[in-house]
Amino acid sequence: MDTSTDSTVLKQHLIDPEICIRCNTCESICPVNAIEHDSMNYVVKADVCNMCMDCISPCPTGSIDNWRIVARAKPYTIEEQFGWDELPAELTAEQLAEMGAGGGEADQAADLVPQAQAAAPAADPTGEAPFNSSAYGATTPPWSAAHAYANLYGPKAADKFITATVVGNVRVTDVGKDYDTHHIVLDFGAMPFPVLEGQSIGVIPPGVDERGKPHHPRQYSIASPRNGERPGYNNISLTIKRVLEDYQGKPVRGVASNYMCDLKVGDQVQVTGPFGISFLMPNHPKSNIVMICTGTGSAPMRAMTEWRRRLRKSGKFEGGKLMLFFGARTQEELPYFGPLQSLPKDFIDTNFAFSRTPNQPKKYVQDLMRERAADLVGLLRDPNTFLFVCGLKSMEEGVVLALRDVVQNAGLSWEEVGGKLKKEGRLHLETY
Repeated sequence: MDTSTDSTVLKQHLIDPEICIRCNTCESICPVNAIEHDSMNYVVKADVCNMCMDCISPCPTGSIDNWRIVARAKPYTIEEQFGWDELPAELTAEQLAEMGAGGGEADQAADLVPQAQAAAPAADPTGEAPFNSSAYGATTPPWSAAHAYANLYGPKAADKFITATVVGNVRVTDVGKDYDTHHIVLDFGAMPFPVLEGQSIGVIPPGVDERGKPHHPRQYSIASPRNGERPGYNNISLTIKRVLEDYQGKPVRGVASNYMCDLKVGDQVQVTGPFGISFLMPNHPKSNIVMICTGTGSAPMRAMTEWRRRLRKSGKFEGGKLMLFFGARTQEELPYFGPLQSLPKDFIDTNFAFSRTPNQPKKYVQDLMRERAADLVGLLRDPNTFLFVCGLKSMEEGVVLALRDVVQNAGLSWEEVGGKLKKEGRLHLETY
């Protein structure tokens, strides 16, 4: 049966739950809100997805790039998808015929683009389209980034996971009731696990979930440079905050974060990955790096900063400017605050924003960006400048809007500058 011209069938977009590491990239970047999730799976709504493909390239694992031919009248519902542990098998022509599919003729475009175009975000009362910050995030890496190896270990690889040994677990925030962030070092021994700054891994918590199924991997950004937390050793570090409440403030005990924060030296951990082929630091000399992050979103920024520091110490690399905007509720909750303070001022330009300091006005990273507008504009004019944003999804729009304001207040066109940042792989957004 020629499904490409059959109006009774639909090429349904699905997410593979075996490979998905629940990083939220697809949901955050979807322009029509066709993707949603529960505590188990990420799913695609067939009546909303318009096949724009914006979510394909940014997915770090390839789990988003899956399709099934189904009867247009009976696509897989989101309730069915939420219950999957693996993708269903392809339907045969006979099965499709039993569902009433097959035999009709229609234009191919009618097949591949559902009538859900109307589900795109509505315009605001002024007649202007709502601001979509994710539209400016690059999906291609900086041109000089090193080649990234990805998906070496995982459900679809020959080895389902690699075992790492804990060789360090240090608290990197002051003791507090509502915050507890750890710097954890994992060693892979003789097993190959090449990584680059900006990549991430999946950690598989032991045990089973409430359905009796093994836990899915949880994604964590790598906080160490390419030659290891300890140079010359096959190890990496992670920055992990113990999760004690959900986004609504309700008490919850994060399965993976609490498992990781409680690990002892000598414990072993099952790891998948590495993941990510676009959120990578540039290698070429004179490249400027602007890093904007909150909380544990500092992990890839620490990796990039440390790699630059090691190159500088070697005397063999003259790098461009490093500029950091780092936000937290209080100074006590900001990971690595002490070490960051000790870095030379001529090496990195650090800017800290605290939103819950007693008796002080709230300040966010976007506020600091506007305060440093003159410096940012100078960097944005330089084609060797690359920007990296990492943290909670709620920060993304404010950060990109601040960039837009900085650009426009300098008399430049944001659509032109923002478009070039995306096209040239110079603005990378990794929010969750």
